[in-house]
Amino acid sequence: MSLFDISDRAQQLQIDLLEFMDSHVYPAEAVYEEQMRESGDPHFQPPVLEELKVEARRRGLWNLFHPHPGTGAGLTNLEYAPLAEIMGRSHIASEACNCNAPDTGNMEVLELFGTAEHKEKYLMPLLEGTMASAFAMTEPAVASSDATNVELSMVRDGDEYVLNGRKWFASNALHRNCRVLIVMGKTDPSAAPHRQQSMMVVPIDAPGVTVMRGLPVFGYQDREGHAEIDFADVRVPVKDVLKGEGEGFAISQARLGPGRIHHCMRAIGMAERALELMCRRASSRVTFGKPVSENANIQDWIAEARIEIEMIRLLTLKAAYLMDTVGNKEARTEIAAIKVAAPNIALKIVDRAIQVHGGAGVTDDFPLAMAWAHLRTLRLADGPDEVHKRAIARQELRQYRDTAVSASTNGHKVAVS
Repeated sequence: MSLFDISDRAQQLQIDLLEFMDSHVYPAEAVYEEQMRESGDPHFQPPVLEELKVEARRRGLWNLFHPHPGTGAGLTNLEYAPLAEIMGRSHIASEACNCNAPDTGNMEVLELFGTAEHKEKYLMPLLEGTMASAFAMTEPAVASSDATNVELSMVRDGDEYVLNGRKWFASNALHRNCRVLIVMGKTDPSAAPHRQQSMMVVPIDAPGVTVMRGLPVFGYQDREGHAEIDFADVRVPVKDVLKGEGEGFAISQARLGPGRIHHCMRAIGMAERALELMCRRASSRVTFGKPVSENANIQDWIAEARIEIEMIRLLTLKAAYLMDTVGNKEARTEIAAIKVAAPNIALKIVDRAIQVHGGAGVTDDFPLAMAWAHLRTLRLADGPDEVHKRAIARQELRQYRDTAVSASTNGHKVAVS
C-alpha cells in the first residue's frame, strides 16, 4: 500500500480485521459448516454467524464498505479495497461485517436515491444487519448481459405501477431475513433505449410476488439463494420509484462501479488463500520420493500465482484510486479491466490449488471447490467478461477514429503517477 496514500485509521482497520479473521472467523468456518449440516436447511441462518456479527460490531468492523460517515465507516474506495480483500479470504467474513453483496449495493442505492420512508423502513435495518435485501434485474427469457433487453413491465395505473414478468438470479432472496427487493423493469418502451427502465422498491411479501425456486450454482445451493421470482400484477405505489421514471440505468451505473471493486478485491482474497493452501499442501505431501513442492511445475504455479496476484491487486487499487479522484465514469476502462482480470486470474490459481490437493481439492474439506464455483460464476455476474472487453476495446478504438493522433502523446496512454 506504500504506492497509495491511505489514512492511519484505514491502516489500523486492516490490522484489526486481520486479527478478527485469525481469532474468530477462520475458527468459526468449521462450526458454520456443522451447523448448516445439522439444520438440513440450505438457507438456515447459523447461530455462529450471528455471534460473529456481534463481535465484528463490538470491534468497530461494521459497515466498512459504506462511505457515509455516521452510517458507515466513511472510507474511500481505495481505503476499503484492502479490507474487501481480507474478508474475501473466507466465505462468511463479509456477512459477519455487514459488507456482503447484494446488500452493500442496495444500501448505497437507498442512501443515494431512497426517500425518507425507504431509509427508515429498509436502509436502517439493513445497516443494523437485522434485514437482508435482493436485487432483481436478470431475466430468464432474454440475454440480460444487455440490460436494454429487460422485459418486466411496469405500467402506470393512477398512483401505482403494475408489475408483470419474471426475474431470476436474485441473490439473497432466499435469505431468512430478506424483506425487500430492488426491481428493474421497463416503464416506457417508446423512450430512448437507456431511458426505458426504472427501479422500484418492492417488499418481498407484496401480493403477486412469488419466489419460485432457488437456482443451484455448479450444484451448490448458496445459503442466501439465487431466486427465480414471478411478478403477477404486483402493485407498487409511485412513491416507491427510485430517483424517478427512466432513471434505472443511471442508478445501475452508480451501484455497479463500487460493487465491482468489492467483487474483485474479494476475488483477490480468495486467490491469496488458495495460494497459501497450495503452498502448505505442496510442502506437506510426498510423491515419488520427494515433496510435491520440489517439482518444477509446482514451483512455476506458485511463482506465477504470486506475480499475477500482485498485478491484479495493483490494477484494482488503481481503479479504486481513479474512482475516488476523477470519478467512476473516467475510471470505466480500469473498472471493466479488473472485472475481467481478477476473477479469471483467481480462478486459475484456485484451479491449480485444487490440482495440488488431489481428490481432497474437490471436496468440502477445503474451501477450494466452493471458491472455484463462486469465481466461475463471477465471470458472468455484474456483466460477463465479453461485455467488459467490448467496452474496453471500444474505448481504445475511440482514440483512433480521428486519423490525426496527438503528436504529443503519439497515441500512447500516459501512466498515472
